[in-house]
Amino acid sequence: MSKQSVAIVTDSTADLPPQLAASRSITVVPLTLNFEGKTLLDGVDIQPDEFYRRLPSAATHPTTSQPSPGRFAQTYSALLADHEAIVSNFARLIPRAEAERVPNVITFFGNRRGMSDREAMDNCVDGLNRVKGMAEDHGVTICVELLNSKIDHKDYRGDHTAFGVDVMKAVASPRVKLLYDIYHMQIMEGDVIRTIRTNRDFIAHFHTGGVPGRHELDETQEVNWRAVCRGIAPSELLIM
Repeated sequence: MSKQSVAIVTDSTADLPPQLAASRSITVVPLTLNFEGKTLLDGVDIQPDEFYRRLPSAATHPTTSQPSPGRFAQTYSALLADHEAIVSNFARLIPRAEAERVPNVITFFGNRRGMSDREAMDNCVDGLNRVKGMAEDHGVTICVELLNSKIDHKDYRGDHTAFGVDVMKAVASPRVKLLYDIYHMQIMEGDVIRTIRTNRDFIAHFHTGGVPGRHELDETQEVNWRAVCRGIAPSELLIM
């Protein structure tokens, strides 16, 4: 649910470090480099380090040209399509889930990518508000999964129950709920039984795995699974 209403696009003459561009969700359109008889895309077909290493021995000086208007147009079209992909996928899959008698569909909060908590929450709420009507009309619940960002899903935004619950409260739909993954939330915050009982109205589905290592639920794991199941049972929610 990391939909953005504004996208930043530049060309590779900006010389942005790849890590910075990725962290700020900046799309870089490569310029064209004519070098040693080949036409190359800057940062795609050849990296700066390689270019400067080969430059002293080049028989002719390289030339460059800025990205064409057509290439920019393709980039803008792709970005628009990406921003609408979440909505279009739900429009396609929710009716199918109803037809197949599948009660829930799963989605994700998305990565931070340098966004503030406020911006990330606004994006999630906006995206879910656009699709909650479909879910309500078809009787299918959208489950948004909580994951850990400490080990398995670096930069994931929905990594604490409180964030997910705040989004659920803002969306305020009986067909948009949390998928509470016990494995992930044990890693991030612990306090599993109390958290489930306190927030059970916002949870529609559970996943789990052994902690540590995501192994079988047995005596080698740190969670008392019998107690967790007893804590969940009164809420009459499905355990997977």
